[in-house]
Parts: sequence; structure tokens; C-alpha cells
Amino acid sequence: MTTTLITGKGGTPHITSGDMGAMQAGVIGNGSYLLQGSDGTFPTVTMQDANHALIPVLNLVVEGRYARVTEAETATIESGMSGQNRNDLVCLKYTRNSQNIETAAIAVLKGTPNTGTAADPTVPSGSIHSASDTAWIPIARIPISGITPGTPVMLIKQLPPMSKLWDSVTLTKPNDNWDVDYRTAFVGGMLIVAFHAIRVNTDWTAPRIWDTSKLFRLPTGLEAAFEVHCATVSNSSVGLHGVEVQTAGNEISLRSAAKMTLGKGGWVEGCITVPLDR
Repeated sequence: MTTTLITGKGGTPHITSGDMGAMQAGVIGNGSYLLQGSDGTFPTVTMQDANHALIPVLNLVVEGRYARVTEAETATIESGMSGQNRNDLVCLKYTRNSQNIETAAIAVLKGTPNTGTAADPTVPSGSIHSASDTAWIPIARIPISGITPGTPVMLIKQLPPMSKLWDSVTLTKPNDNWDVDYRTAFVGGMLIVAFHAIRVNTDWTAPRIWDTSKLFRLPTGLEAAFEVHCATVSNSSVGLHGVEVQTAGNEISLRSAAKMTLGKGGWVEGCITVPLDR
């Protein structure tokens, strides 16, 4: 029988890791993700000393499988060589044996030293989705210049909790010179923001083309996948009329199309779609 009620009572054990992995990958995504910690932040790998990377408590979802580093542990980083550059990758290594027993452990892929720009080592092929015996999931890069390891760079994608996505309808307003009313909506990984902004306190004087004035800041963990510009409408400006709204990084700003002044009491309204980087 190929149709199974996975979460129904069957009378005998019938739920497999593949069942749960398929469901979690379908809900969360097919890739590998770092979940937020209990303190509300995303943990990072650090260097304990020149030869040990410190992996903190981590919650990971890798190709649908949930894996945890329940206590901080170290991974050994081989010493570098003077005049040579190297990148090592701290990874989660998934293994499935001949009895289909699955395990996960922290492991290091050592890069190849060279005198030029260091490159990441090749990650061995293999996918949990494809029932491979092993799969390597890079978590962080350790750049090594000579004998000195640099600051680890986190590579695994951060996955904000669902509560953060709901909270993101409330955007931070970092600029007291704009009184802004707005509405937001999420559609397929896109954040749509419609706004009406009134200039207060002072005029907005743009001394040059592409001068910006901040309107919003996105919540921590969300940012634009790439820069986007959209046209707006305004009731008042002196100089060549033209104000755009743009998103870049985790900010949404107004941008002047030329040297101009928008007087106190003037308004700008528009709508922008922010493609979220997840």
C-alpha cells in the first residue's frame, strides 16, 4: 500500500524519519537552515584558539531533518602555514549506514593552501533527499591567513521563526522627520509595503541626485534579496520633481531623483515590493 495516514493511529509503529523529513522540508524548505536560539538570536561559530573552532548550541533543519548541537563543542582546525591562505569549512556531516540508522556530527572539510586567494574546499556530493549515505552541510567558513585564523563566517541560512514574520508587519521607523502611516502584506516571500509619509520638523533638502532619507527598518533576520526602486507620488517639491522609494539591505528609504527640496508638511506616498532574502 502506497498511501499512508502518517499522523493517524495505525496500531503499529509506522512513522519514519523520511516521513517527518519530507513533511518538514515541505513546510520549512528543502535546504538547510539555522533556527533562532532560545535567547532570540542566531548563534555563531567562534574561534576558541588558533586550532579550535567553538560550535555553540545550535538548532538546525537540514533537508528536512532536525539536528541539534545540545552542548557547545569544538572542532579541530589544522595549523596554517606562513605565506599560505586556506579556507576550512565547519560542517554538519549526515551519515546513514546499511541498517538505515542515521546520525549527524560536526566535521571539518580542510581547504587547499595557496599563496593567492583562498577558495572553499569542494563539498562532497550527497543529499538526504536522494537517500545518500552521507551529506555534508556547511555551517561556517574558517579563513586562515598564514598561521592566523580569522573570524568565522556563518554560511548556513538563518530561518526566522513564524512569530517574526507576523511581527514584521510592524516596521521600525528610524527617522523622526517623517510621520508615516503604512500597511504591509506577505505574498510568496515578498513583503509589500504601502505608505503615506508626511514631512515634519524640517524640510527634506536633497543636495544631490540619489540622496536618501530613511523611512523603515525591517526586523532582525529579514532583508531585501536585492535592491529595488519604485516610483512615488508627492504633493510638494522644489527643483526637478522626482522621489523614489527604494529598499536595500534591511531598510526602506525615499530617494531623490535629482537635487530638490520637499518642504515641511509635504507628503510622499507609494508602494514597494521587497523580495525577502531567506
